[in-house]
Parts: sequence; structure tokens; C-alpha cells
Amino acid sequence: MAPDETFPDLAPAAPAPRRWRLVAFTGRAVGAVLVIGALSLFSRETKRPADPPAPAPASVTTTDLGIAFVPAMTLNARPVAPAAGTGHLRLDRAGETVRIEPPRNPQEQTLASGDFSAIEETHLRLTLTRDAAEPQPGLFVTLARRAAEGPNLAVVRTGARGRVATKFGAVETLEATLSGDRRRICTGFVTLEARPVRVDGWLCAPLGQPPEPRALACALDGLALDGRADPATDAVFTEAEARRDPACDPIRALSAQELAGRTGSIAPRRTTPPPKRPRA
Repeated sequence: MAPDETFPDLAPAAPAPRRWRLVAFTGRAVGAVLVIGALSLFSRETKRPADPPAPAPASVTTTDLGIAFVPAMTLNARPVAPAAGTGHLRLDRAGETVRIEPPRNPQEQTLASGDFSAIEETHLRLTLTRDAAEPQPGLFVTLARRAAEGPNLAVVRTGARGRVATKFGAVETLEATLSGDRRRICTGFVTLEARPVRVDGWLCAPLGQPPEPRALACALDGLALDGRADPATDAVFTEAEARRDPACDPIRALSAQELAGRTGSIAPRRTTPPPKRPRA
């Protein structure tokens, strides 16, 4: 069919080439990408991050919940001043160097003699508690707590239990192996009849041997007060002084002359010189 030449201006326009449509679509896509990038950059510049938190000290750890936890070992215990009018402990044993440790509780005093690390020495550590609350924990619990809180020792083994008669009355005993930089077999003890005062601690004999009951009784026999304490404590020590064992005096006098072969309260053998022969 021939084209209509009556109205040549009304003839339909030819469709645009396909390649031009593709160029227009690409331009619009690139423009959209540029707009999105500009918006992201603008939002990043306007929103500055907060300053990072200060790092925690090395001794402070943070749990999964973000709660700071400070180990108790990193906190320095502040010594507590003893209560006014409290008599100081002393030990009547010849040649013994006695240390009074800083109190952790105003109701307590701790006395120590000898060095736990020196296996050739007798080592005694005891704590006097005034107005001891009732009921008291068992001897093993008390021994483990005293060993950990002061000289940083651990109770690694326990043995036989027993009772020893002392000037403070009956004392419960427990054989215990204490471990620190050395390991020693000692006897833990606690008074049972000195209320309202309580005395607990341990005694270690030389050369790794367990101390004899007699050695513990005589060690407590030398415990006394310098000065006056509260009326209840004074009454306990006054009554105990009246029950001191005279047989412990020679043992205390010889404590500074311990021989390498002695263990516990075994005294060295005394030799009697031979009688002199009369001259002819």
C-alpha cells in the first residue's frame, strides 16, 4: 500500500533508536548512586563516635555482663587499731623472738614465733579472740581460714584429732599438713573451756616432725598478757595463771638451745659425770 501523501506533516514519527534508551537509563542509575553516596557521607560526618572508655586497671576484670570485678587479693587490707585497754600478748619462752601481727579485727590479736620456712625451728602462730561469738566454726574451718588470711598457707592434709589439757582447760587438736614455700606437719588447736576468750592456731615442731601433745601444752603455758585487758579477758588469764604447769619451765628454758636431733618436746639426754676417785 502506498503512503498517504495528502497530509505529509501528520505522518507518524519514527521510533527512537534503542541505544539512546539504554544511555538514558544508565545516566539515571549513576545519578541515583551518587545521591546515595553523598547522603551516607553526610550522615557519617554529622554523627561522631563517642570517646572510648578509659581502660580498666590490670587488676580489674570485666564480666560478660559488663560488671567490674576486683579480686580480693588486690585490695590491701587496712590494719585495724586494737581496742583501748587491750593487753598485748606475750610468750614466756626463753630465747624466742615473738612477733605481734597487725590486727585484722579489733577483737583479735595474733602472735607468732619462729619461721615457718625454717624447718629447723619451732614455729608457733596463735590468735586470741575476745568476746568470741557463738557458735564457733569447727577447728578445720578455723585453721584453713587462719592459714590463708595471714601467712598465705594452705591445709593440704589432716590427720588424727585429740584433746590436750592446758592451763586454759581442754584444747581440741588436729594434725594438719600446712603447705607454702615449704610443707610442714603441724598441730592445729583451739581452746574449748576459755569462754568468752578463744585461742586458736598451730604449732610446728622442728625437722618436719609433728609436735608432741606436751609441747603444745607448754607452748600455751607461756602465753600471757602485758597490761590489763577487758574484765572478761583478765579473768580468763588470771585463772589460767593459777593453773600453770611447773614442769614446763625447764622446757621453756631449753627452747633457745634446741639441738638438731630434737623433735617436739623431747628433751636432750643429760649425762651424769663419773664420780671422782679419791686420791691415794
